[in-house]
Amino acid sequence: MEHVADVGAGVDRVVEQYRAFAEHYADAASPTYARIARALAEDERVLGLVASLPAGNKRQPNLLLGAVRFLGGPVSSWEEFRAWLVEHWEQVRQVVMERYTQTNEVRRCATLLPVLAGLEGPLALVEVGASAGLCLQVDRYRYSYDGAAPIGPSGSPVVLECETFGPVPVPERVPRVVWRAGIDLNPLDVRSGEDVRWLEALIWPGPHEARRRERLRAAARVAAQDPPLVVAGDLVEQLHRVVERVPEEARLVVFHSAVLAYLPAGRRDAFVSAVRGLEGHWVSNEGWRVLPDLVGPRPEVDGDFTVALDGRVVAFAGEHGQRLTWAT
Repeated sequence: MEHVADVGAGVDRVVEQYRAFAEHYADAASPTYARIARALAEDERVLGLVASLPAGNKRQPNLLLGAVRFLGGPVSSWEEFRAWLVEHWEQVRQVVMERYTQTNEVRRCATLLPVLAGLEGPLALVEVGASAGLCLQVDRYRYSYDGAAPIGPSGSPVVLECETFGPVPVPERVPRVVWRAGIDLNPLDVRSGEDVRWLEALIWPGPHEARRRERLRAAARVAAQDPPLVVAGDLVEQLHRVVERVPEEARLVVFHSAVLAYLPAGRRDAFVSAVRGLEGHWVSNEGWRVLPDLVGPRPEVDGDFTVALDGRVVAFAGEHGQRLTWAT
């Protein structure tokens, strides 16, 4: 009887998760995903399949939907999606078990740049939850704020556009980065076609899909010219080991973007404690509920991320880096 109760509770949690996903995330960004998530939450057979996955991140909508797209499955309608998913469940399950949600949205660099450029350099960047390390290339992209002429290396194929509100300290140049490394449970290789294809599969279908895919591919080409060091492992356990390798002449900056939400609360607290104990700077770009102890205001726009420097809120950012509102 306990086993039956556990299964029932698992299904209930999946229902809550997929309804919340549709309501808070997918409705505006991807109506197609919203329709699929709502229908899935009402389908007893598919709910059972999803609930059979390990509890936690393996049941999340982004991962399941990305796995279907990675395998070439349809996401244009619930009916097609459901039929394909049921028929190919074992292949989908295998991808879900092997992969992680790792979007690596490089446009978020545009919301991090004003903070990084304001720090005394040269900089040594350590990104936790680095995936393929595309955001570690922050100094190798070009940036256009509010339609102005881009700053950054003229030969870069990546131009990141961002709309600003308030007194954003838009930099005149990118910072000097002399060392960079990442930490990730499952590092991706920008030189691997399969790994880049996985990142593409995680892009939501919608009006901005083609542009995001083009941006991702261009960033992957930049990173492939000088692949960053990305260490495999837990971000708390590996943090000090990676930081020990930072050159003495460089200023350490540990940063992350849309990563900590995937950690259990205990590991999240352990990371915050670890990063606060380091000599250097900490730049975070997360939903405010993920780091509720940050000092400063909360975003006025539901869904915006909170950008903080050393635990103090400095700005609010669109989830994909499309806008930046200065908070101070």
